[in-house]
Amino acid sequence: MNSEEEFYDAETGLESDDSCEVSFKDAMVFEGNQAKDGSTPQQNGVWERRKMLPADMISRNNLNMWSVLKKCIGMELSKIAMPVVFNEPLSFLQRISEYMEHTHLIHKACSLSDSIERMQVVAAFAVSAVASQWDRTGKPFNPLLGETFELTRKEDGYRLISEQVSHHPPVSAFHAESLKQEFEFHGTIYPKLKFWGKSVEAEPKGTMTLELLKHKEAYTWINPMCCVHNIILGKLWIEQYGTVEILNHSTGDKCVLNFKPCGMFGKELHKVEGYIQDKSKKKHRVIYGKWTECMYSVDSKVYDSNKKAEKKAGGISKRQKQETCAEGDEADDMPDLQETVTVIPGSALLWKITPRPPHSEKMYNFTSFALTLNEMEPGMEGLLAPTDCRLRPDLKAMEDGDLDGAMTEKERLEDKQRAARKERSKEEEEWSTRWFRTKTNPYTGAEDWLYSGGYFERNFVESPNIY
Repeated sequence: MNSEEEFYDAETGLESDDSCEVSFKDAMVFEGNQAKDGSTPQQNGVWERRKMLPADMISRNNLNMWSVLKKCIGMELSKIAMPVVFNEPLSFLQRISEYMEHTHLIHKACSLSDSIERMQVVAAFAVSAVASQWDRTGKPFNPLLGETFELTRKEDGYRLISEQVSHHPPVSAFHAESLKQEFEFHGTIYPKLKFWGKSVEAEPKGTMTLELLKHKEAYTWINPMCCVHNIILGKLWIEQYGTVEILNHSTGDKCVLNFKPCGMFGKELHKVEGYIQDKSKKKHRVIYGKWTECMYSVDSKVYDSNKKAEKKAGGISKRQKQETCAEGDEADDMPDLQETVTVIPGSALLWKITPRPPHSEKMYNFTSFALTLNEMEPGMEGLLAPTDCRLRPDLKAMEDGDLDGAMTEKERLEDKQRAARKERSKEEEEWSTRWFRTKTNPYTGAEDWLYSGGYFERNFVESPNIY
């Protein structure tokens, strides 16, 4: 049996199915003693990525959020200076790079010969790309204009570069590429954050484009909405909702995914459900699962017959629904988590989430992958662009647990950015991006920020002094 058959003949149980285990070496939990910066020293000449941050998460217990946010209801938060204690010690550019945690799914899609099967895996990748947001209630640092972030993972076969190409409005562009010219993944994100009294809603405007070069295919989609509940009172919790349409521009195949809102009963919390159809609109597969756990695929006819059998067996009674309908007066109570995904016989496991590291709750609920993003690898400091996030002093101070230092540096950097903008205005000088240019996305026809190349040649002489 070849690897393709093994993948789609997977067992239906999570416990027994290991056909799609995450292969991220960076996300593994390593043994050994930790240095003060959280990194693991070399053992037998082999350097290992860190498994903890230099300091525990800074407490937000003494923060009166209402005093900060009461004037912001209905406003766009990206234009408002927020206290640094709201943040997590990562830049939004680094947060974007977390899309790449499950790159093995792109490699899998590249290896498949059937377009419907490729679409299944691309859909799983699109879901996995937002899975790291689960329980991540800290706000990433707003990137400074001209800020960059690079990420190379030779063992996983890709490299990524991102740049903050606009400050007002905030626009971030990224480009990832296979080291073996198998794929390119790029996008532009215009994050819109609004405060609605008890919650903050994030609208991730901007298109994701995945190109599978061997198959001469391009897929595009827009990520779902995200909402953080109980900003003022109660336990913070996150839901993602909205329809995500993934289009294969080469074949006309389409996957429509519905990230379901929690609802008043809570039974839909974290659920994702959708279908794959070809260009003639014939449905082939149904995709289902939870963005916090796993995603499965099953034949659409099998799915329909299973749903009919469920309906015939009967569901929750009206009286039960009324009893579970009560809402909290003071907070948007997070519903009790339902049992894990019920697997329909004949389903194939496409993806399952990587478990969080031990004591993740003390490290801003970071994934193992996120823990490594601000780490300096051996020999890296001399190669980085001077605009890289890892060199940002306010972010580093927060990572080290120095709240006062982070606040001081954040204010200094913001003042410096305002002064530079004022000087450009005085000189009637336009800001010039370094690594991305506005062009037409060849697949959507819309204006997009596309990588102009050259970053990894490492000529940083003209890089701006933003720190």
